[in-house]
Amino acid sequence: MPPEPSFEIPARPQRRYPYSGGVEYEGETVFRLRPTGDRSESDLRALVEAILESEPYTYGDWLDLPMPLYLVHDGQTGDVFRVAIRDGTVELYVLPATDSAGLRQFYETLTAHSDDAWTVDLTVERA
Repeated sequence: MPPEPSFEIPARPQRRYPYSGGVEYEGETVFRLRPTGDRSESDLRALVEAILESEPYTYGDWLDLPMPLYLVHDGQTGDVFRVAIRDGTVELYVLPATDSAGLRQFYETLTAHSDDAWTVDLTVERA
């Protein structure tokens, strides 16, 4: 059995506030969680939403996007991160103040609620 991923964060995005308003991020760190079995997008969405409906999570979603995207707060670790479902994966997007503990806890909860094994890939785009 492969070792559990550490969710060590090698780089963090930088927040920018353009004069035109809003917020933008420069750089990106994404952990992509892929089940070993085939799961439909709707199955992944139901799994993620079941987890987010439980303690210690609070979340919001954007209804008008072409994919499920959630802003998640872990009340136990205090971490905030984004979760997206795309192309058969659950993607965890690091925000500037995200720590590894919240990502690791989400992964552990995901694996506990699923019969699948999961692979974790890391993508880093530096600012």
